[in-house]
Amino acid sequence: MGPASSAPTTASDAYRAYGPALVRKATRVLRSRDDATDVVHGLFVELLSRPNTPVDLPYLYRAVTNRCLNFVRDASNRARLLAREADAVAPAPRVRCDDHVIGTQLLARLVAVLDDAHLEVLVARYFDDLTQDEIGDHLGLSRKTVGKRLARIRDAVLALVEPPSAATGGAA
Repeated sequence: MGPASSAPTTASDAYRAYGPALVRKATRVLRSRDDATDVVHGLFVELLSRPNTPVDLPYLYRAVTNRCLNFVRDASNRARLLAREADAVAPAPRVRCDDHVIGTQLLARLVAVLDDAHLEVLVARYFDDLTQDEIGDHLGLSRKTVGKRLARIRDAVLALVEPPSAATGGAA
């Protein structure tokens, strides 16, 4: 192999050749391998979209260093924005069916027992907070059909969250 074939010429070649070293460098700066991997991957995604950008090792080290410094510099800003938007990313406590909160786990179990028509009504009512009339208009259903589907959803929620002995009234 000659010297010309040893130097990577494309971003994908450079990633294969220098990616692990760049992640190690970024990890030393950021003290988090996950964040370092994100920084390096972000650099190479950008490089892949700009194929004429030089991909020699000095350029890559400078680019990773600058991205790490920006990441650290922006950390306090990200924390401030996340704190301000905590209500938007936190699960909404108002997503309730009777006295039961429909969280991620219960929703996953409901997906297994309800058909798509009922799931559309469930999302429209409990996540989008639409009224029965609004759901009917949105889905092209009568209010009575929406009410029946909501009753079926409530029954499914109760069947999933209440123990069988409590639902049947029998003793164990």
